[in-house]
Amino acid sequence: MMELIKKRPKYLNLVQIKLPIAGFASILHRVSGIGLFLMLPLLIWLLELSLRSAESFQALQAVIANPFVKLILIGLLWAFLHHFFMGVRILLIDVHVGVDKASAGMTAKVVLAVSLVLTLLLGAKLW
Repeated sequence: MMELIKKRPKYLNLVQIKLPIAGFASILHRVSGIGLFLMLPLLIWLLELSLRSAESFQALQAVIANPFVKLILIGLLWAFLHHFFMGVRILLIDVHVGVDKASAGMTAKVVLAVSLVLTLLLGAKLW
């Protein structure tokens, strides 16, 4: 009877765990959601600058001309795109579309690829 009991590790080594691609996509979904939430005040401030007056719109253009701000906006663009497409994937899984292991891995790869490609295309337009 004692031979059947599986010995469990005393600690969990996160470096040795081989997480599937769907797991990485899920973690990035959470990270992108947190990033979007934390950067919401910046986005609201930029929106307010763009709508207040012609002078504030020129100030907005000066702020966005800064390369560091452009990098932040491109990062937020990736966060939005990844969060959106991963959210659609999760909604499809909720209605039992793409639940099996092969489909789940393929859709996770599609989400990562589409969000990165669109980020590169739209980020190049922003830059």
